[in-house]
Amino acid sequence: MNAERPKLKIPFQTIDIVIELASITVLILMWIHLILEFANLPDSVPSHFNAAGEPDNYSGKGFLWFLPALATVMYIGLFILNRFPHLHNYKVNITEENTLKQYRFSTRILRIVNFLCALILAYINYQIIIGAQNNASDLGVGFLITVVGVSVLLPVFIYVYQQKLKK
Repeated sequence: MNAERPKLKIPFQTIDIVIELASITVLILMWIHLILEFANLPDSVPSHFNAAGEPDNYSGKGFLWFLPALATVMYIGLFILNRFPHLHNYKVNITEENTLKQYRFSTRILRIVNFLCALILAYINYQIIIGAQNNASDLGVGFLITVVGVSVLLPVFIYVYQQKLKK
């Protein structure tokens, strides 16, 4: 079915540029913060947290390179995937009439998810670094509330917005 879908290059709108620049800024700041603080970190840092945001596993500080690397690889992968909206999954049939609207919606949502993933990983990296330096290494309950809130509210927002697109 994907082969039958039109292949369009979806032009960036201002909001798309802002979201992409915000994602890239978060990634750059995450790398810079780690590079600047790495020498000042203890040899062991939290590497896993329970639901209360308390560390339940520790690793060497080299583990901290994993988070910006993961965020960067995810960003690049989702950025590339976004160039091929005809390969995305859709709840409606893609026709000549709705192609641009559906593709724009799909690419924008993927762009937002990409930004949120980078932001969450940057926050975790930041909290681990700051916590390790201050010997207070929990993420806090606010982190769990934020992640669950975003995980629940974002799909609801997407569904409501998508219902508006059908009209």
